Amino acid sequence: MMEELLPASVVAVEAHADDPLWESPLYPSEEALVARAVTKRRREFTAVRGCARRAMEKLGVPPQPVLSGERGAPRWPAGLLGSMTHCDGYCAAALVRATDLASLGIDAEPHGPLPDGVAPSVLLPAEAARLVRLAERWPAVHWDRILFSAKESVYKAWYPLTRMWLDFSEADITLDRDPADGPHGTLRARLLVPGPLVGGRRLQTFEGRWAVRDGVVATSVVVPHPAA
Repeated sequence: MMEELLPASVVAVEAHADDPLWESPLYPSEEALVARAVTKRRREFTAVRGCARRAMEKLGVPPQPVLSGERGAPRWPAGLLGSMTHCDGYCAAALVRATDLASLGIDAEPHGPLPDGVAPSVLLPAEAARLVRLAERWPAVHWDRILFSAKESVYKAWYPLTRMWLDFSEADITLDRDPADGPHGTLRARLLVPGPLVGGRRLQTFEGRWAVRDGVVATSVVVPHPAA
């Protein structure tokens, strides 16, 4: 599913709960990061790094540890950009050569309503109003969860470009549903704070895609290099 949401230049690898990647070996430097973690956290940490290393291999890069940098952001091999995500029973990693994209972010969430009390801290009034209209047309889709996931993907694409925090209230996201069968579509984030400089140009919008399949919401955001 994740691969379908990304350009052809991006390699995406995903694993469901029964995939052997959930038992992938860790490097000693990675083991140190989860030495005291509970079983669930350790399994997710392990599986998503297994996905990342398989993506490295597909890009012709020798597999290596994926450690955590500032604010927990993954540290990728030189020349690569990437993003990782996991939720109950699902994980994915997406990698691309830095020459092909300026940044990217992916996120996965269970396809269910947001927990009580979360939506007011995540949704802008305009976003909430748009979600009401979407829910009237497609009530089986949990639009609040898709928008939450979209904001996570926006942040993951934003942070490597700025090294700054981006609050939920600082991006106004519009979701559109593709007319074809199946719950999937596009997303557009309008940044409400000064956007990152990419190739000397300030970006105020990020764009991406979303999909729902097998009980999982997946979102992606890609930031291309400016055209020459």
